[in-house]
Amino acid sequence: MQPLVQIELTAPRVRRPPWLKVRPPGGDNYQDLKRIMRGLDLHTVCESARCPNIGECWSHRAATFMILGNLCTRRCGFCAVPKGRPIEVDGEEPERVARAAEAMGLKYVVVTSVDRDDLKDGGATIFALTIEALRRQMPGVRVEVLIPDFRGADDALQTVLRARPDVLNHNTETVPRLYAVARRGSRYERSLRLLRRSREIDPAIPTKSGLMVGLGETFREICAVLDDLAAAGVDIVTIGQYLRPSGDQLPVARFYAPEEFAALKQEGLRRGIRHVESGPLVRSSYHAHEQTTSLASPLTH
Repeated sequence: MQPLVQIELTAPRVRRPPWLKVRPPGGDNYQDLKRIMRGLDLHTVCESARCPNIGECWSHRAATFMILGNLCTRRCGFCAVPKGRPIEVDGEEPERVARAAEAMGLKYVVVTSVDRDDLKDGGATIFALTIEALRRQMPGVRVEVLIPDFRGADDALQTVLRARPDVLNHNTETVPRLYAVARRGSRYERSLRLLRRSREIDPAIPTKSGLMVGLGETFREICAVLDDLAAAGVDIVTIGQYLRPSGDQLPVARFYAPEEFAALKQEGLRRGIRHVESGPLVRSSYHAHEQTTSLASPLTH
């Protein structure tokens, strides 16, 4: 059994290092994307989770759609997405996502969601309908889905996989010891099982997972997670620095230096993970198209 972990919300603030400067949002593309999202009543994880890369990504007309509303049924300690009683499922949302993606001129679309533990299938049906709507609207588009754990339900996972996403992503987020405070309502083994089962159900669909560092984990603990992800057959792993979205979330325990991210990348590659994206500002959907393209060659990392 993992020891109980206590992280104080009032811990002393750690000064952000100079390599973590981010581009502030703005410019014509940013405003245009904001207009498209508001006009179609859609949400993005970029905005709801206060992603530090929103300025860069939106300037390049890249965004991650967040379906099934903007209220999450879980209370993860690191996440800024609002929590509460979710809204009714909007059956027209998949078509609006497809129209927005077409208006943005996207060739690679990333779709995620809040956790919807109030739904029997966890929202899997809407994920599948969104993939299908995107393919109808834009033949040839590639779609990556970043899914919740569906509370371990195989039938929900199969619903998503039958829609044939180009990448099946599910974030492990942190090390097992920190799950009680960082991922309340989730289980490390359940996340690993989902990634394993995805490869068993449809081995042709690449799997992906993401990790945050800086919550108080050790280098050895991260390497143990990389061992588990490699054993689960995960193709792509992203590793990025945790940044506290506001005073309501867990504090940063420490900032990793760029050379430490480089070392973690090598640890992942050494374990046979085909692509490892590791850096201070790396996020699960950051440069997602490039990550997937690299899988075309086993020698490209």
